[in-house]
Amino acid sequence: MTTLSSRCRWCFTLALVMCLCCVIIFCEYLIYYPAIWRCAWPGLDGNGAGKDEPLRAMFLSDTHLLGAVKGYWLDKIRREWQMERSFQTAVSVLHPEMVFILGDIFDEGKWSTPENWQEDVRRFNHIFRRPNNTELIGIIGNHDIGFHYEMSWSKLERFEKVFNFTSASVITRKAVNFILVNSMALHGDHCPICQAVETQLYRISWALNCSAQSLHTRTRRRCQDVQLFPATAPIILQHYPLYRVSDAGCKGTDAASPEERHLLFQERYDVLSQEASNKLLWWFRPRLILSGHTHSACKVVHDNSYPEISVPSFSWRNRNNPSFILGSFSPSAFQLTKCFLPEESSVLGIYFGTALLVTLLLLLIHLPLLGPVHISITTTLLAKYKAM
Repeated sequence: MTTLSSRCRWCFTLALVMCLCCVIIFCEYLIYYPAIWRCAWPGLDGNGAGKDEPLRAMFLSDTHLLGAVKGYWLDKIRREWQMERSFQTAVSVLHPEMVFILGDIFDEGKWSTPENWQEDVRRFNHIFRRPNNTELIGIIGNHDIGFHYEMSWSKLERFEKVFNFTSASVITRKAVNFILVNSMALHGDHCPICQAVETQLYRISWALNCSAQSLHTRTRRRCQDVQLFPATAPIILQHYPLYRVSDAGCKGTDAASPEERHLLFQERYDVLSQEASNKLLWWFRPRLILSGHTHSACKVVHDNSYPEISVPSFSWRNRNNPSFILGSFSPSAFQLTKCFLPEESSVLGIYFGTALLVTLLLLLIHLPLLGPVHISITTTLLAKYKAM
């Protein structure tokens, strides 16, 4: 009877260990699927949908892949696994045509050695691997090349080489124009990089204005020899948000915390300067601006005409509830929807609750066995004591 009872106890222990393994598999792999399955591509209104299928693009920001200097190995493994599973699940379930990462892809790009840079790029390519029919474009951030005073041509060129990005360019997919902007080069102090970026942005603005004019007007000399684009209002993608005083007007579960929302932003550090923001709005008249940098969500409408969405961080390292944005775009319309990833606190709560329950059950199962053992040990010690 005792043998059978002991055998049952160990079978039950094995069952608990298997349940623990199932919890680990759920928390580290399966939990991302219910979160992503709740997401869906937004539909366009009948007037804006057109005959063709809309362009489906996914936007995320501030992945901050840790580097060799400040990156602790356990933190690296935990955060990078979360981003890998989040991204791979999203791509496999949602099948985006394009993915945009809105800056601060790396945490230490601004001071990485060539060897460390290559290692960070290798890890990035593994975490954010994707099918051949999914195009990925990375926007440059201050952690990728440094703030304005830390920028250099060499750091800029190595980023552009990896991500096929230029500091001021326009890409067109399905007649939708995206303007890619290097936020750190809009400092306004006429540094060589700043001058080159502003000059190119002005040329793009000129080309877009010519593209929007009638065929008769285009033949005028000032629009001759200008590259033409689809005559649709562009979408600006950059790392810094346009100028705003603070996040006081931001709402939502992934907005900044109440104590942070009223902190005043510093121009050229937290947001673009008022001058640079006004230039971009005047030059491009965008129908949408998407930015990152603050790690929190916010929606702002500039001049009552130009909506801007700040995309939160994609990493648990920067916030408990990461998210990303799905966008459906046609030449004349767009719709956005937000997808939340699993919360880190929920995953830790599942682990803690499971560990506590398993520990209690193991104690309840094996404590009865300790009675005879305890009596045997006590009897032996007493016998030795009497013999002395």
